[in-house]
Amino acid sequence: MSETIKGMKRTHRCTELKPSDVGREVVVMGWVQRRRDLGKLIFVTLRDRSGIIQVVFNSETDPELHEKASQVRSEFVLAVRGTLARRSDDAINKNMETGEVEIIASELRILNRSETPPFHIEENSDANEVLRLKHRYLDLRRPDLQRNLMLRHRIAKIARDYYDENGFCEIETPVLTKSTPEGARDYLVPSRIHPGKFYALPQSPQIFKQLLMVSGFDRYMQIVKCFRDEDLRADRQPEFTQIDLEMSFVDVEDVMAINEGFVSRLFREALGIDMPAPFRRLTYAEAMERFGSDKPDTRFGLELVNVSDLVAESGFKVFKDAVENGGSVRAINAIGAGSKFSRREIDALGEVAKTYKAKGLAWMVVEEDGLRSPIAKFLSETEIENIKDRLDAKPGDLLLFVADRDEIVFDALGHLRLELGEKLGLIDHDRYDILWVTEFPLLEYDEEEKRWVARHHMFTAPMDEDIEYLDSDPGKVRSKAYDLVMNGYEVGGGSIRIHSQELQAKMFRVIGLSDEQARDRFGFMLEAFKYGTPPHGGMAFGLDRLTMLLAGTDNIRDVIAFPKVQAASCLMSNAPDVVEEKQLEELHIKTVSKKSED
Repeated sequence: MSETIKGMKRTHRCTELKPSDVGREVVVMGWVQRRRDLGKLIFVTLRDRSGIIQVVFNSETDPELHEKASQVRSEFVLAVRGTLARRSDDAINKNMETGEVEIIASELRILNRSETPPFHIEENSDANEVLRLKHRYLDLRRPDLQRNLMLRHRIAKIARDYYDENGFCEIETPVLTKSTPEGARDYLVPSRIHPGKFYALPQSPQIFKQLLMVSGFDRYMQIVKCFRDEDLRADRQPEFTQIDLEMSFVDVEDVMAINEGFVSRLFREALGIDMPAPFRRLTYAEAMERFGSDKPDTRFGLELVNVSDLVAESGFKVFKDAVENGGSVRAINAIGAGSKFSRREIDALGEVAKTYKAKGLAWMVVEEDGLRSPIAKFLSETEIENIKDRLDAKPGDLLLFVADRDEIVFDALGHLRLELGEKLGLIDHDRYDILWVTEFPLLEYDEEEKRWVARHHMFTAPMDEDIEYLDSDPGKVRSKAYDLVMNGYEVGGGSIRIHSQELQAKMFRVIGLSDEQARDRFGFMLEAFKYGTPPHGGMAFGLDRLTMLLAGTDNIRDVIAFPKVQAASCLMSNAPDVVEEKQLEELHIKTVSKKSED
């Protein structure tokens, strides 16, 4: 029979006990991490969210208590009263935060027993992730996951404090909203009261936070849950949390400055790291040219080099055709890799490039007495020397080339660069590198829909000097958008918004929305814009991804209490699941079985 804590009050969490508390009577409560029975002495390591402490039961001083302690097993829930004592010098455990002290027990209550867990509750468990997620409530007992979630709490508190001190007002926006399909898919919620009609869960509070600027709140923030029905990756979930912001009477520099202040404070208070502002800035065009990515990891080199002009008349048809067709030939110098990588390893790099739609990967290994390469015979000696000079190639270097349309070249070499950074040990994983990427293209052409679509969203303002190109050359228009990039991840992004009715109407037309479609989807917003809209802009930080990076993990599930897996399902609760027919009838819904493919 389980006991209760009646008459017993916890005085400390486990690691709150210090050598200065020696001699005090204390009460701790938690789970059994480990029990060691040495005959006359039983040692129990007790764990709570703060950490662990050792409790000693002595048969000579209290045989009845010792007998009770012998019943204890892993993950039993205990309450212990005792006196804090200093360990003898030879028993001090320097690997424990409480390794200098232990509790000499005088009372033990077994608050609850536990079956043997399906995996051991320990730091950095190597147990199967599916098993751990199925029993997530046990997985969350692990110290590393508890630290991650407490760091997440700390980040959220720092955000609220910082933005409050800087004049932001936290306001909740609706969770049941109107579907405005453009970009990622909405999660839809059927309405029982309005048959055949649906709410949508918000992908972002975008429209509502802009309306708050129309309302005169001036500075808004919210830590808000958002939803996108899209394919998952290691750093993406169907439901995610944003630190969401909007400001009135600002331009790009104002938004950047206030958020640099937040990031600097976050690093100082959460990690004890000095991260001085302002942060470096790269335009989108420069980021793509140098790193092949709009979220470049700049902790290492291996920058892309354009050699198109050097091979435009080359005898190597792949290079020549790429340039003639309006594409490019670009390369990376993997310094020293030519003497480290086997032919099989170089071929494996080619498979990486093909994953990102490159037709292949050309390569050269620079040697003391010449060049080893399957394409060297198609290039003149002058072309080879010019390529080596531009890439600053030296003996032992491996030169890697992709030739295709620019978007394929950038994507393939950008990812290949990251692969090489890991393989060559060039990335300092203890370092944080932060920069802004600015001046993104406002629009991109969707080949499937045969129309221009907003790259960020349709409320993003174009650069003032590019507005004239909206009608004549939409692909040339840059936006007042900015992303904050940390170690190759986008951790925040935003833009200055369109506040002019006329410009917003033009933007809708450019992306193919008729006036009627615009009114149907955004009528209430367009109506509001008639009544004096201030210039405004903002951004949102991905709290999950930000926490992931600060916690030093590469899996976003490690910083979310109850995450979904790749199929957007919860292994613990078995969501999503079927519902009773009665519920569907009340919602005026029928389900349709998916036809099996022949």
